[in-house]
Amino acid sequence: MTSVVDRLERPLRDIRISVTDQCNFRCSYCMPAEIFGPDYAFLPKEQYLTFEEIVKVVQAAASLGVEKVRITGGEPLLRKDLPELVSELTKIDGILDVALTTNAVFLPKQAAALKKAGLKRVNISLDAIEDDVFKQMNGRGVGIKPVLKGIEAAQKENLQVKVNMVVRKDVNDEQIIPMAAYFKEKGINLRFIEFMDVGSTNGWKLDSVITKAEIISKLEDHFGVQPMNPAYYGEVASRYQYADSKVEVGVISSVSQSFCSSCTRARVSVEGKLYTCLFATKGTDLRALLRDENEHDLKEVLSQVWNTRTDRYSDERTEETAATRPKIEMSYIGG
Repeated sequence: MTSVVDRLERPLRDIRISVTDQCNFRCSYCMPAEIFGPDYAFLPKEQYLTFEEIVKVVQAAASLGVEKVRITGGEPLLRKDLPELVSELTKIDGILDVALTTNAVFLPKQAAALKKAGLKRVNISLDAIEDDVFKQMNGRGVGIKPVLKGIEAAQKENLQVKVNMVVRKDVNDEQIIPMAAYFKEKGINLRFIEFMDVGSTNGWKLDSVITKAEIISKLEDHFGVQPMNPAYYGEVASRYQYADSKVEVGVISSVSQSFCSSCTRARVSVEGKLYTCLFATKGTDLRALLRDENEHDLKEVLSQVWNTRTDRYSDERTEETAATRPKIEMSYIGG
């Protein structure tokens, strides 16, 4: 295995693979319904990377030091036969962990097959514990019961569950304590995520952000929390433990307290473009190389892209750049 580092000495350790650009929700911070309406043109399936092509990309990435794979979307459980991909990814030498980010609605039908295929973890997106707020957040009027059933299905199969909540000021910030109380009681780790300016359609403004400091202050006042050390290099969440419990809670603070200096993640979109930052403006077309009749050394291409990487958008963000810089949509690149 050959490890690679970028120009800021950051290694490549994680790769996130989007397997579809479609989703059954229309969350306002990711895929707002007014933009992604009934006539929105999603990518035709023939433009998707095949499972075989995804495996080739991950094999090349693993040879450069990648140890973790996260399957994302859109909603990845909309991709047919996903357990087959999971099974192939877990067989790749060097890959230690395969996880999935999902809204959990389809987990009751798929959790058992995913576990059998080798999936270890699920990160479940849930932005409120109260029906009316969640219905507003997901843009489809779906209540929380289908998500909670998905969480139960994952736990039944002994999948490790983590819940992610994007917090938006004056939209769902009053759900911080109810969410924390609910998942503390359930013994499930919860991650609050600062509302980010991913893409160009979610109406991001700095004054819509509830910061890490504000979130931790609320948790401290209500429960009491104690900071924890990072579990590994490049961990994006600041971790805390409730004072009277071993249950963890955390905050991903891309806006108020950037973690660019230790970012180890690359992303591959559904049609095979490699991005070296969540806030990227352009990517490298791997699908064209994979489908070219002339052979290409995918490992060499990934190595060259990572070696020249200088991304540190969150360190450099201003309200002006957030408003004017074109960025890839989160629904396209994965979270």
